[in-house]
Amino acid sequence: MTILVLAEHENASLKLDTAKAVSAAVAIGGDVHVLVAGSDCAAAVTAAQALTGVSKVLVADNAVYQAQLAESLSQLVVNLAGDYEHIISAASSVGKDTLPRVAALLDVAQISEVIEVVSPDTFVRPVYAGSALATVQSLDAVKVLTVRTSAFDAATNDGNAEAVSVDFVATAAAEFVSQTLTESERPELGSAGVIVSGGRGMGSGENFAILESLADKLTAAVGASRAAVDAGFVPNDLQVGQTGKIVAPDLYIAVGISGAIQHLAGMKDSKVIVAINKDPEAPIFQVADYGLEADLFEAIPELTNLL
Repeated sequence: MTILVLAEHENASLKLDTAKAVSAAVAIGGDVHVLVAGSDCAAAVTAAQALTGVSKVLVADNAVYQAQLAESLSQLVVNLAGDYEHIISAASSVGKDTLPRVAALLDVAQISEVIEVVSPDTFVRPVYAGSALATVQSLDAVKVLTVRTSAFDAATNDGNAEAVSVDFVATAAAEFVSQTLTESERPELGSAGVIVSGGRGMGSGENFAILESLADKLTAAVGASRAAVDAGFVPNDLQVGQTGKIVAPDLYIAVGISGAIQHLAGMKDSKVIVAINKDPEAPIFQVADYGLEADLFEAIPELTNLL
């Protein structure tokens, strides 16, 4: 049994999500191959070789993969699919864009947001915003999976990169025109060890500056609830929740967030949850390890000053 993992990277470096997807592949069992499709991506290839459990790295190094467009990646994966029983990616924006196309082209059912491997053909995934878990068995010849990376530990670096073979594969291209990226000096939400999130209780986008000061002290990422995003306080790339980013940091600080189930589904796997809210009945307190019933406009500046 051979498994193909679609690497997510920035050409010069491999993203942590890839190491977690490799862990899911190792849990299935069999040979694990990693596909690195990019442009001038030698550094990402070397990093993939060093991951524990990887036996081969497939490389498509071409300018058409610089932006990792789903149109190109999906066709490339389909061209390789005949050699694999499982195709896996992280449930990230790239994976969610690419693998449904792969599943459709292969005429198989995709299993999304896998959080546990029961057997090579049986997997557990959350449903109803995480309030229930479904055990799903796939009878398809090729299993196409996205995995929720917050549920898997990252594969370690075994330092054995030279022993892992590298194969170069042919390209399958769509034309790349341009892209617009949001640049931030703070960590990405998906990989941050500490996240400070604000909700509707922040009152306005300008008030998020209070959270940003706290985040700077903690070297943390800034997130937001769907209510804050829908109100226009912050852009939607900061949204944490079922329809946003799924995160599991070491520390999650929820400020002015009531705790709707949609939001809880995206952060309840955090190692330590701190809730700050003036409403003692807010549902967020039911999942918090530490709760502070206080006015956030007094508590956050004081906490920042103490830090």
